[in-house]
Amino acid sequence: MSGGVDSSVAAYLTKKQGFDCTGITMKLFYNEDIGISKENICCSASDTKDARHVADMLDIPFYVFNFANDFSAQVISRFAEVYRSGATPNPCIDCNRRMKFDKLLNRIKQLDGDYLVTGHYARIESDAASGRYILKKAVDETKDQSYVLYFMTQEQLGQTLFPLGALHKNEVRGIAEKQGFINAQKRDSQDICFVRDGDYAGFIENYTGKACLSGDFIDTNGNVLGRHSGHIRYTIGQRKGLGLSLGKPVYVGSINAEANTVTICEDSELYSNSLEAGDFNWITHENTETPIRVKAKIRYLHNPQWATVTKTSPGCVHVEFDEPQRAIAKGQAVVLYDGEIVAGGGTII
Repeated sequence: MSGGVDSSVAAYLTKKQGFDCTGITMKLFYNEDIGISKENICCSASDTKDARHVADMLDIPFYVFNFANDFSAQVISRFAEVYRSGATPNPCIDCNRRMKFDKLLNRIKQLDGDYLVTGHYARIESDAASGRYILKKAVDETKDQSYVLYFMTQEQLGQTLFPLGALHKNEVRGIAEKQGFINAQKRDSQDICFVRDGDYAGFIENYTGKACLSGDFIDTNGNVLGRHSGHIRYTIGQRKGLGLSLGKPVYVGSINAEANTVTICEDSELYSNSLEAGDFNWITHENTETPIRVKAKIRYLHNPQWATVTKTSPGCVHVEFDEPQRAIAKGQAVVLYDGEIVAGGGTII
């Protein structure tokens, strides 16, 4: 229970089905971890209060589990490390993968719980033909979160419930209103929870204690075009904030962390027909040795595109798109869809 409306309604619906429920909030960081004064009450404390209020209304036990050290090591440090390597991380995927469906799920099993229930918008079904659990898009595609859940194993899928997968967001808020939940109209969180002001680079420098040095903007031929203010301040496809006047629109095409250079290109040079992905997790297959036809999604808001996917080695695939795709970024996830079903996913390398 994060304190938001989604997990609150998930708890209500689960209890309504007759389950014996316990509310859990994960404490993920200390104020000083994210650059907030220890004396301040940050929004995470307010969220915990809201979660406890709903749990009291539902008359279910409520606990706060402290995972701050794990979160620092598994999510925040990884976020900083990936950015400093010149790639683009997705900490929400890391949080789901390494915290909710690893640390928290293991804690629940230790306490003899049968299921982890969350407010994610996605669906889990059992496929009789294959004998496997499958992950499907939510009914409300505007809220679908299957992209950030591609890593789930068969064991995790079998021990997880997503009560909101068949509902639309307005239905969820309507249920919360009817139950008188304090957070019925609470705004959804948009930004990364541990970067309060949206300044990723400043956060990384403060968190690691290491300044990211300025370096050269170069073109695709290696010619120096100007100076950048630290490569962690740029992402693939970025146009604004470059501080370059070249008489035409230009974009970040690639980042070389080792050389501390940021390569600038024109829009047409941002397109690629293929990508390689590692740390790949198959959901619908145990594994596949033959190429498959699916739609592939290369970032959360990307419209999935037709592609042929071929296994290249254990845990690695080659994705060949029918049409070139813009601004494919290392570090992001590529997730494969067979209609509504998530076939699998991995990290773009």
